[in-house]
Amino acid sequence: LSALLGFCLNGLTILSFRKIKELRTPSNLLVVSVALADCGICINAFIAAFSSFLRYILKLFLRDAQRNHMKINSLSSFPSGFVWIMEIPFSLPTGSRLQWSTVISMIVFAWLFAAFWAVMPLLGWGEYDYEPLRTCCTLDYSKGDRNYATYLFSMATFNFLVPGFIMLTVYQSIHQKFRKSGNYKFNTGLPLKTLFICWGPYCLLCSYAAVEDVMFIPAKYRMIPALVAKAAPTVDAFVYALGNENYRGGIWQFLTGQKIEKAEVDNKTK
Repeated sequence: LSALLGFCLNGLTILSFRKIKELRTPSNLLVVSVALADCGICINAFIAAFSSFLRYILKLFLRDAQRNHMKINSLSSFPSGFVWIMEIPFSLPTGSRLQWSTVISMIVFAWLFAAFWAVMPLLGWGEYDYEPLRTCCTLDYSKGDRNYATYLFSMATFNFLVPGFIMLTVYQSIHQKFRKSGNYKFNTGLPLKTLFICWGPYCLLCSYAAVEDVMFIPAKYRMIPALVAKAAPTVDAFVYALGNENYRGGIWQFLTGQKIEKAEVDNKTK
């Protein structure tokens, strides 16, 4: 259900950008990039749900197919947070407006960055394996050896801790500006909370597995962090698209045909 809702909301975000001229701004292209990444996560969740229904479907797959499945999931997951890290400085009330060339460079870099971390386990740094219920694929944290630990801590640092620190620093600065002006344009704590709530449990489980054996935890409980992470696309849609007054107006125009009264170039997340 979460995957279906997330796919529909992010698909609506992409279609609105394509159909509504007023939404075609550099900043909104970043929203579309996040939505596209989230659609990939939703597709992966559909596969997991289908596998769960058939129970043993993944046993019929070749190992290469299993790895390709996880590769697609990884490629879709990482840019979701990383693109917004690069967009944050331009969200400042006094910030410069984004240029198309700058945005395209950001997006290309984010996807290449994601591809690097997704491909490394296929080349021997880290490894993919079945999830605890054996209906999907994830990082193999059952071994907890040096190879896994170095990959995990490197990935967690550059894809979770560093983005989290940047978001905390920048949005605190934005909050201070809002407090001085008395005009709070959006909830400055929401993006960081979204990152930690959706990806924090999964990162914590994998990090613990690097120092201790987590196999004593029942499989159904070890699946909870992964399921929480799969809810990220739905949350992202509410935070970055529906929570954006300008973009929300564009979606409304796409659905109803009512004209947007004013299109702003700078995106603000409420």
